[in-house]
Amino acid sequence: MKLIVKRIGFSSGIPQVIIDDSVAEALGVKPHDRLLVKYRGKEIVAEVNVAKEVPSSSILVNEEVWGGLELQEGAEVEVLACEPPLSLRYIRDRLKGIRLGYDEIKTIVKDIVAGRLTEIELTAFIVSYHNDKMSVDEAYYFSRAMVETGRVLGLDRKPILDKHSIGGIPGDKTTLLVVPIIAALGYTIPKTSSRAITSPAGTADRAEVLMPVDLSVEEMKEAVLKTNGCIVWGGALQLAPADDKIIKIEYPLSIDPFFIPSIMAKKKSVGATHVVVDMPIGMGAKIKNEEEAYYTAREFIEVGKRLGINVRCALTFGEQPLGYTAGPSLEAREALQALRSIGPKDLIDKATGIAGLLLEMVGLQGGKAIALEALKSGKAERKLREIIEAQGGDPNVSVEDIPIGSKKFILRADKEGNVIRVDNRIIAHLARLAGAPRDKGAGVVLYAKLGDKVNEGDPILEVRAEIGSKLRIVEKYLENVKPISIGRIHEQMLLKSISVSPVVGGEIYIIR
Repeated sequence: MKLIVKRIGFSSGIPQVIIDDSVAEALGVKPHDRLLVKYRGKEIVAEVNVAKEVPSSSILVNEEVWGGLELQEGAEVEVLACEPPLSLRYIRDRLKGIRLGYDEIKTIVKDIVAGRLTEIELTAFIVSYHNDKMSVDEAYYFSRAMVETGRVLGLDRKPILDKHSIGGIPGDKTTLLVVPIIAALGYTIPKTSSRAITSPAGTADRAEVLMPVDLSVEEMKEAVLKTNGCIVWGGALQLAPADDKIIKIEYPLSIDPFFIPSIMAKKKSVGATHVVVDMPIGMGAKIKNEEEAYYTAREFIEVGKRLGINVRCALTFGEQPLGYTAGPSLEAREALQALRSIGPKDLIDKATGIAGLLLEMVGLQGGKAIALEALKSGKAERKLREIIEAQGGDPNVSVEDIPIGSKKFILRADKEGNVIRVDNRIIAHLARLAGAPRDKGAGVVLYAKLGDKVNEGDPILEVRAEIGSKLRIVEKYLENVKPISIGRIHEQMLLKSISVSPVVGGEIYIIR
């Protein structure tokens, strides 16, 4: 059957079309079935939506179909009903608890990339791994298949260093220091980063305050060859593209069963040979205790070994935000200050610690001291400015050049004492209520952290916003929550009563 195309201008992440119910009946398809759409030698499989009163000579297409077939308004396309993909059989096997081999997983990943699976089918598949944890074999198979179905950076260099944080604490601007430290010391570190979904700022959001991050693979490669490093948004690169489609399903459900292959596939696609995985431990972090951390670390290391990547996992303190800020512009400012050795001690300590691990992995002794010297000498700051220029930003940008929200609310201590708890989740939520990460100048500034002594009436937290109405929402929210708890340990052992099992925080550990 041949139909005339009409563009409806929405994107859903998968190819979708809308046809009249009479056309659906003639083709023998129902909602969520598939149609093969052909145009000038190209074809795409699209999910069917059925409506009434659509002209029977027309087919409405979304942006994935429009762009995938390079259509023009009024173009005539051929449409055919098509059978469900073979991968659907493997997904049904997975739902029955059957472990999948490489060939089955590669077939599924190829169909994810091609958009042949409906959102319902992909969701069921992802949830199956949330309910029944992925094996190490499957994590390796997914990592490998994700790389093989996407682009690779193709740098003719070795070693290639990289780092990744599994997240969980606000304000983790470590990458903005680690990348220039490593690059300044002559090593290659092509860092791809994500934007925030549930946090106040992803690394790409922080970096975007300083420079463009929406680069192509070719532009990324050019920047790395010029400066040894980069910090770019991974979403535009088509490196392990199946991962981006999986993430779109995971985040609304607040689940992350694919986090190991997600991370390792992207490291392999940039050619990384040595990787440090930062794993914050603590209340409000993704990993709650040392036992869970060691189990996860073993899986990272094993998958890395099979991919030919040397992996170390750094278990880091995650009981409070890193540094004193959360929000894109505030964090970019703080990172620039840290690169001049006037930033927060915990940020400098963590960044040089992780950079030091990378240096030791490639044979240097005393890696942390070497990294700290690169920071103190100004080499790292100069290198970041080179990277900023290579990515199209202003290499002379200063802290004062970065605007922050003009609207502010200050929370003050209601009594004298010491800070005994900082709630990561509340801090992150405050920053997002204020507008972060969409409003780059929105966020939170901490004036007190764990152990600090405060007097009644002292400022302990400041919220910045660009829009006054958002700040009023913040003030209302703060009437019912306590982001920073103050007391004396011997007087306040009971923090609150809860109806679920409490989690335990951790200290700083390093797996070597």
